[in-house]
Amino acid sequence: MGSTQGGDVDMPGVRVNSEEPIELAIKRFRKQVERGGVISDCRRRECYQKPSVAKKFKEAAARKRLMKRLRRVRMRENREY
Repeated sequence: MGSTQGGDVDMPGVRVNSEEPIELAIKRFRKQVERGGVISDCRRRECYQKPSVAKKFKEAAARKRLMKRLRRVRMRENREY
């Protein structure tokens, strides 16, 4: 696997053996793409986000994580064995 000129992203790559079915190679490639975060990175860079908008999204994500954590704690407290 090589790196780009910037050095910040490793591109996924798959070597295919001669007796290996192409479907398995494609499946391995998709897994590498998913693990590497290539698609999410492309979506993030699709258009420019103003810093104020990015800050609002970040704050909303933090609120969502907090609410999820609180919900889990409440569920744990309400459990009866």
